Amino acid sequence: MIISNQQARDILQQAELIVTEQQVQAALARVAREINSQLADVHPLVLSVMGGAVVFTGQLLPLLNFPLDFDYVHVSRYGNNEQGGALRWKVEPGETVRGRIVLVVDDILDQGETLAAIKKRVLDLGATGFYSAVFADKLNGASKPIQADFVGLELPHRFVFGFGMDVQGAWRNLPAIYAVKEI
Repeated sequence: MIISNQQARDILQQAELIVTEQQVQAALARVAREINSQLADVHPLVLSVMGGAVVFTGQLLPLLNFPLDFDYVHVSRYGNNEQGGALRWKVEPGETVRGRIVLVVDDILDQGETLAAIKKRVLDLGATGFYSAVFADKLNGASKPIQADFVGLELPHRFVFGFGMDVQGAWRNLPAIYAVKEI
């Protein structure tokens, strides 16, 4: 469901700012330092998870100070919905993962099912190592099938958007993170 321009503006106007642009940038810089420290000597293949990770990936890559190769996967459980559904692969990882250390970059670790499925697929295709970086880890109180190796921020168990995360398809482009107004 695509929402109108006015509906998107209304959602933002009613939302709560929970992470400022400055906090986002500080978390991004810290994650980059951690990745640089751990992966600088392995020439990894970086796989960005479209479309949520596009903002995080686009700002993270210039901060990594080592050679890397880049590709992407496109898998979703959400679409424009607020609740996860069945896993849908739009673009699977290719044979380029065989024999490689792979770093998967995603926007948010919510329930962990999508990232766990990506890890399984990448390792099944012959990757020799797997790391994951998520910009946000949602503290939902549930046990997750996977934990990220690199985490930018921990977020409350609310529906969040901005910095790559959308609300009904809108507002991925915001430099800060907002939570939908609780009813």
